[in-house]
Amino acid sequence: MSTETVDASSDPAIEVTPDAAEEALSLLEGEDLDTEEAGLRLFVQQGGCAGLSYGMRFDTEPEDDDLVVEHHGLRVFVDPASRNYIGGSKLDYEHGLQAAGFEVENPNVVSECGCGESFRT
Repeated sequence: MSTETVDASSDPAIEVTPDAAEEALSLLEGEDLDTEEAGLRLFVQQGGCAGLSYGMRFDTEPEDDDLVVEHHGLRVFVDPASRNYIGGSKLDYEHGLQAAGFEVENPNVVSECGCGESFRT
């Protein structure tokens, strides 16, 4: 299979806010990763009390079967299995007094655990 790269404006797979893109690009550059090739991998994994949880990490390049979406200069890699769970989601970055971090707003979620760390679709 080949990597599928889509224009962010034409595919609802995942949206990235400017704040999230800015933060992720800053972190990528801090790791000396080439932002032209490297990107943020967003995935879903088994875990948590509700059954599924989100994972994120930086990858130097996409896998062959990844969906690659570009938003605000940030490349986001999503594997086929995860795309089924997070299609239509929005990745944001929250700046708060007590906590800051990336947050996924997923329209496919039917319930979340009490702490908000896991979900069910």
